[in-house]
Amino acid sequence: MMIFKNCTFYNEFFEKEFGDIEIENGKIKQIGILGEGRDMSGLTLIPGFVDVHIHGCGGGDSSDASAESLDKITKELARHGVTSFCPTSMTLPKVRLLDIVKTIAGFKSSGSKIAGINLEGPFIAMSKKGAQNGEYVRGGTIEEFDELMAASNNMVKLITIAPEAFDSKEFIEYVSRKAAVSIGHSAANSEECKKAIDLGVHHATHLYNAMTPMTHREAGIVGTALDSDITCELICDGGHICPAVLRNTFKMLGEDRAVVISDSMRGAGLGEGAFELGGQQVFVEKDGKYAVLADGTIAASISNLHTEFKNLIEYGIDFKAALKACTINPARVIQADDEIGSIAVGKCADLVFLDENLDIKEVYINGISA
Repeated sequence: MMIFKNCTFYNEFFEKEFGDIEIENGKIKQIGILGEGRDMSGLTLIPGFVDVHIHGCGGGDSSDASAESLDKITKELARHGVTSFCPTSMTLPKVRLLDIVKTIAGFKSSGSKIAGINLEGPFIAMSKKGAQNGEYVRGGTIEEFDELMAASNNMVKLITIAPEAFDSKEFIEYVSRKAAVSIGHSAANSEECKKAIDLGVHHATHLYNAMTPMTHREAGIVGTALDSDITCELICDGGHICPAVLRNTFKMLGEDRAVVISDSMRGAGLGEGAFELGGQQVFVEKDGKYAVLADGTIAASISNLHTEFKNLIEYGIDFKAALKACTINPARVIQADDEIGSIAVGKCADLVFLDENLDIKEVYINGISA
């Protein structure tokens, strides 16, 4: 049992509150004016960040199918206040994907918690594959999804598809009852996107990137997603989406539909160099904002949610909207919001203490200092 005294924190409604927080058995037991404890005056307490789309960082990649790589990722994320995440695979052969999900399902983390698995592909559009390996792009089948779900011990929480790239009606209707289906790496037009949303797609993968844009005569995926009620991922590293577009996007999405992701790869946190991503070589240049393929195509982010949260505040995004986009909104996407994503009695004690500059001072995962 532990009590944090004199906390300035953001409660389950993401309003600023002052009080004491008691932790017991990894959960928040009480919030109020309590007994003796550790004085946390001068710090701001927020819920731990939740990253539902991340390939890797700190030298590890989810697609390595390696406990050693996952250990690197979980420890690096914990340093940055990311207390829960979804390891994200790339477009790869089925046998590789089965190995990846089995490895993740059997991994015991000593850092950031694995909240589920995100399959980015392989059922995407060749024309919008981006940094995904086109050799392994294929049409989606319920059979392959079921195999992956079974191998993962039902840990698949999110999957990206291009609905126009294959006969996806039955796939979307079936899979959306078991995981969040996201539209991305797709060349769908507005009508095709709207149909997919009506069938059960309720998320968009890294909005603006690897999808049809919004123009004044054709809404594309971007405009159709914004005009709907689905949640939309945003990479807020200052390179994938410019600050002015982010400000406009938050105005359209409101405080409940924006989901900040890192989409980072193994080079995140390691500086410049050459790295492997999905079987392809990518490069991080000195002071680069993201990794690129040899031809200059943006491959992945090298950021993290804490940095992106600070970016959003710097760009003028409302504090509450920015914080929800990094915590409770992603938790809702993977239906984990009853356990993580906000500070409330009964939830996991995943806590991040910030100083006046919003820099991290302390991180707790299930009540244990990370």
